[in-house]
Amino acid sequence: MDRMDRVDRDEPVSPAWELLLPAASAPARTRGRSLQAALREAVRSGRLAPGTRLPSSRDLAADLGVSRGLITEAYEQLTAEGYLRSGRGAGTWVGSAVREARTRARDLAPRSRGARVDFVPGTPDLSLFPRSAWAAAQRGVLAELPHQELGYPDPRGLPRLRTALAGLLARRRGVVADPERIVVVSGVTQAATLLGFALHARGVRSVGVEDPGSPQHDALYASAGVTAVPLPVDGGGITLEPLRASGVRAVVTTPAHQFPTGIAYSARRRAELLDWARSVDGIVLEDDYDGDFRYDRAPVGALQGLDPDHVAYTGSVSKSLAPGLRLGWLLVPESWAEEIVERKRTMDLGHPTLDQAMFARFLERGDYDRQLRRCQRAYRERRDALTAALDEHFPGSRVSGIAAGLHVIATLPERYGPEDRFLTRVAAAGVAVHPLSAYMHPSPAREGPDGPKRVRLVLGYAHVPPARIDEGIRLMAEAATR
Repeated sequence: MDRMDRVDRDEPVSPAWELLLPAASAPARTRGRSLQAALREAVRSGRLAPGTRLPSSRDLAADLGVSRGLITEAYEQLTAEGYLRSGRGAGTWVGSAVREARTRARDLAPRSRGARVDFVPGTPDLSLFPRSAWAAAQRGVLAELPHQELGYPDPRGLPRLRTALAGLLARRRGVVADPERIVVVSGVTQAATLLGFALHARGVRSVGVEDPGSPQHDALYASAGVTAVPLPVDGGGITLEPLRASGVRAVVTTPAHQFPTGIAYSARRRAELLDWARSVDGIVLEDDYDGDFRYDRAPVGALQGLDPDHVAYTGSVSKSLAPGLRLGWLLVPESWAEEIVERKRTMDLGHPTLDQAMFARFLERGDYDRQLRRCQRAYRERRDALTAALDEHFPGSRVSGIAAGLHVIATLPERYGPEDRFLTRVAAAGVAVHPLSAYMHPSPAREGPDGPKRVRLVLGYAHVPPARIDEGIRLMAEAATR
């Protein structure tokens, strides 16, 4: 008797036996799990539509050449999971609760799409990542790490790493670094988020941010229930009158190399900012995002060293190693330490232990200092290449800001404006650039109805080889003069 004779001819015949044939050929030890997985996937993908009646366990076992027990077990398991439904004497059917799974994995990482040259600011040269030294650190850690350290870590971070970071920050950035108040975080973004939650818990609903400044601040602090209040920046740093008038008790700053204008806060403005923080019993979050990279002199020391009780200091390896490591630090005032650490604990139970141990070893062996020197040489060379290319292809342009970091502000002569026309032409030539206006909060006083007329660009150079820098600036000049 063939298969069609074994079922009611008025009912649809299930193709399940055809879909399960490969699984039925699996080794006996794994055949049951293979059958269940194949049947589950057939339902998920829609190849077995909701309402489809499956063959009886006896018939399907005969078709596949397997034991009836395997089919019965598969039916029972998938019925328990909701993929199938059955009733006494009514057979087995595909359930209606299952929806087709979306199996495509999208890549949402921020990347340049199709530009011949991309001058995006803030991006390091990822080809400088010290793979050999990092691999050696990994091998050393895996060989020596005690088993118990693979458990849940101190939410502040491994004591070994916090001790190494305290030495690094005190030596290179002039920070008053107590290992007990260092929290290892997954980058500056998490540090800011932790502070945002701590502010909210204290009843603070607003935080001052530099304008121009990072465009991420609004959404980042909003996620913690705190509103970002833009405060203008001048040649000395964040301006004090708007800060005092704003009523905020917390402010986020980049005093060593303001992003994006490139200035360093003046000594007077640093002192005034700390006086303000003391007068309102407030806190300053110092984002030292590229403080190690100064090319004309020693870097200006961190603001935190002047008043550890009113400044929280944060930094990361995103510019020196790679942002994909998601590894940074937050040094908090003693009065904020307990709530910041508790928030870190409830957020993720601490940073991954192996990553911390590897970075600690990397610091202890001097590899990180060598990496900083390597990056500084490369980035200084590229900054020089960029300024030379601007002098050649855009005569009369002006580069502002201190000789530091991974980007410059280039102000082009008026003949290249207005800005929107310039940006359209440059984009058509395959060069990606970012105007300074993109980092400013909208203000009628800054631009008229026709938009900014003077072209001011934030040009990142660290990730672009010198030859490509010259090519990109040349393409910009050719596009702008067509």
